[in-house]
Amino acid sequence: MDFMGFMVVLWLAALVVFIIGEALTTALTSIWFAAGALAALIVAAIAPELIWLQVLFFVVVSGLALLFTRPLAKRYFNAKSMRATNADRVLEMTGVVKVEIDNLKGTGLVYVGGKDWTARSTDGQIIPKDALVQIRRIEGVKLMVEPQLVSTEKAD
Repeated sequence: MDFMGFMVVLWLAALVVFIIGEALTTALTSIWFAAGALAALIVAAIAPELIWLQVLFFVVVSGLALLFTRPLAKRYFNAKSMRATNADRVLEMTGVVKVEIDNLKGTGLVYVGGKDWTARSTDGQIIPKDALVQIRRIEGVKLMVEPQLVSTEKAD
């Protein structure tokens, strides 16, 4: 086998390795490189002496495949994606602190939406029991809250 035939075998081997790597994982990890190896294999079969062109096709096709399909793949095939729940209904609601919120001590309980939630302060300040808080976001199973500013204006 001459060097030019070796390049065909090399790209074929790369294609097989990328496909096997893809098959062994649960996420899309190397399918883009398999597409690039296939393109380089085709170029190697047509013009085996143009190694620079083979490498260029591998890089460009892999890059384009990654660029155009990765966002879709992340959206539809990401195993770690979180499913929507109705927990976010408490966002921006007002809650009542039932247990003092102290991030350093790891304490805090807020009653909101008919349920008790573990809570932490967004800026680390201690929020006393019975204070009103505004729910800003949810991190895991904890509400991230801020003290609610009490308006001193009177309604007309």
